[in-house]
Amino acid sequence: MTDFATALNKLWPNGDQKCPGLRAGIIASAPAVFAKYGIKDALVLAHFMAQVSHECGAGHDIVENLNYTAARMTQVWPSRFPNVESAQPYAGNPKALANKVYNGRMGNAVGSDDGWNFRGRGGSQTTGRDGYERVRKQTGLDVVANPDILIDPKQFLECAVSDFINCGCMPYAKADDVEGVTKKLNGGYIGLGERKAWLSKWKAAQVPVPLSPMVILPSDRPTPPDVPKTSQPSITNPSPGSIGAFIASIFAAIAAIFRRK
Repeated sequence: MTDFATALNKLWPNGDQKCPGLRAGIIASAPAVFAKYGIKDALVLAHFMAQVSHECGAGHDIVENLNYTAARMTQVWPSRFPNVESAQPYAGNPKALANKVYNGRMGNAVGSDDGWNFRGRGGSQTTGRDGYERVRKQTGLDVVANPDILIDPKQFLECAVSDFINCGCMPYAKADDVEGVTKKLNGGYIGLGERKAWLSKWKAAQVPVPLSPMVILPSDRPTPPDVPKTSQPSITNPSPGSIGAFIASIFAAIAAIFRRK
């Protein structure tokens, strides 16, 4: 069994090259984020981290790289680029390509820069204005106005978890269905083999979900030092605010009067 921090540093050995402090930010935010979004068991954690590890290249590809050759475009988007000639105008032009392939869907307006502005970012490669808007609504982080929040080390994990949940991945992760998780997150099965390989790595690490240091289980709650565990209300030791305490205060007041006489 390996703790989350150790596993992340081992499986993402160069995870900070593109974004300094990324792994530290993920590790620091993990307990609170996983608790907030209901990731409670090792199986779901393994599925989530496997998908994120693939999507962002273990921290290497936190923003979608759309600097493609014409030949590569025909492989990735065959319906849009049936031949090399049709793809050639977009070769080596990431912004134009993003607007070409992403506008008119996923909430992106036609004739705008939405495709480029809302290209894949973050741990789960959130894509499209609609996807960004769902993350904004769920987390309260305005990733629509400031898309780079998705790659901020402090917010990276929460945004990725939010997208994972928004895409409907949780039921499939709980059922240990990697194909179902992939379909929901990716919209297809691109990189399924690599995703399965990542899942094997995270399962092998046997990583328990890190608990928030702010969470104190009932059995661990300390007893106030001035209230012994065995103390019980009685006639001589009435509970504060009780009738007994009121009567005791009256007798105390009468006794004080007689003492003054």
